Amino acid sequence: MRALAIVLAASLCACTVGPDFKPPQANAPGDWHAMQRTANTSNAASTPTVEANPDPQWWRSFGDPTLDALIGRALSGNPDLHIAVVRIAEARERTQQAAAQGLPNVRASASYKREQLGAKGILESAGVYNKVDALGAPNSPIDQIAPGAGPSVERGAQSALDQLTAPVDLWQVGFDASWELDLFGRVRRSVEAANAQADVALESQRDAQVSLEAEVAETYLQLRGAQMLHATAQNLVAEQRETEDLARSAAMHGLESELDVARAHAERTQTDALLPQYDQQIAQSLNALAVLVGEAPGALDTELTPPGVLPGTPPAVPVGLPATLARRRPDIRRAEASLHAATASVGVAVAQFYPDISLTGQIGTRATSPHDLTHWASLFWSWGPSVSLPVFQGGALVSNLRLSKLQQVEAALDYRKTVLDALRDVNNALDVYRTDQARLVSLDESAAAQRHAFDLARESYRKGIVSFIDVLDAQRQLSSAEQNAQQAELQVCTDLVALYKALGGGWQQGGPIASSAASPAP
Repeated sequence: MRALAIVLAASLCACTVGPDFKPPQANAPGDWHAMQRTANTSNAASTPTVEANPDPQWWRSFGDPTLDALIGRALSGNPDLHIAVVRIAEARERTQQAAAQGLPNVRASASYKREQLGAKGILESAGVYNKVDALGAPNSPIDQIAPGAGPSVERGAQSALDQLTAPVDLWQVGFDASWELDLFGRVRRSVEAANAQADVALESQRDAQVSLEAEVAETYLQLRGAQMLHATAQNLVAEQRETEDLARSAAMHGLESELDVARAHAERTQTDALLPQYDQQIAQSLNALAVLVGEAPGALDTELTPPGVLPGTPPAVPVGLPATLARRRPDIRRAEASLHAATASVGVAVAQFYPDISLTGQIGTRATSPHDLTHWASLFWSWGPSVSLPVFQGGALVSNLRLSKLQQVEAALDYRKTVLDALRDVNNALDVYRTDQARLVSLDESAAAQRHAFDLARESYRKGIVSFIDVLDAQRQLSSAEQNAQQAELQVCTDLVALYKALGGGWQQGGPIASSAASPAP
């Protein structure tokens, strides 16, 4: 009992060796560099602002119910997101395995053995059988004490020896128990590292969710953009057909040459060749959206084939301050969790230099027949502490500690790099969003001017003021200007998606899969 009291007192005084984790500082600037550069020069229709943090459901800012529904379906049915959730459950099970190392381990056992101990050879080598044979010889000590008793004593001794050296049946049932006291925190540090790895898996799932939401939004915008460009190309083909008919009519009356008719026909067919290209983009976007929501290609064709309007951008885009980015971007949170795991692993490596102290015990019954197992006389037991201390392992423990410390340094550097990459992504996205909006304004003005120029050229041609070449040239420039303006409009929308993705929002309120990832594994 005194030994037990000593062991329990030692367990109460247990310590945890190794460094304690302290969350790193992101050291983010006070404001976005891209917004400082253009604070007083931007007159864009959609302006980023730091007055509020991004909306976790940022896709709703486009005001498109179809996009909202697609993202909801993707969060519920995307296979990659399901895989990420399963990995969270796997990491949590590894945490349970690590925690089990610090709990008592009890095993029940039962066995049957038929044994031959080889005692006969030992007795023969000790001369016991020779002495037994001598008991029945004439003039033996037994014969001198009790004449005629020697042979019977010899037979009795021989029978006893035969029973002792015969094979025996051994039945045994019992319990074995062991408990590592974890006085120096090896198990606790292992659990800490496993919990941090579970956080890594959780943040990876959140990162996958943010990427999925952005990919669904971008693919949907590309679909609507391709449908818009397809409709514009069809309208241009119709206008060019009118111009071709006008040239053909003029040629029939000798006012124009067949060369002008051929040129008008070539312009129309060149624009007409764009339609299959847009059809291809529409089909690929439909297939991509179907797979993203967890359906087979073609599942969304009936729903999304009717052309829709390209969503507009909101007048204000809340981006928050750089200081909030580290708590919002899943990749930064994952890098922090990886640093936590590496720090805890250093503690595990340090604890391996200290003794392992365990309590072991055994209790059960052992008998040569099954019905004797219940007798109290068949009881056996043992218990006591055991100590294991590494003495020489060829430098393996020292090398393992150095490796753990190097991995901790690597994780710290990776965290800093991840923060810098995130700041770069947001600043780049802000610059691209601003410049593409300015480009869109110019292209819209250019398209409007080209439309006016074409109308003037066509009217002037009908009045005989300009040549047909001027009409074709104006129409060609109008076609290029309108396509460029619409592509720029699509680019601005996808730029906004990239900005939201760089800001890291979208996992805080992400639907049923995100909710299951945030809850403990069953």
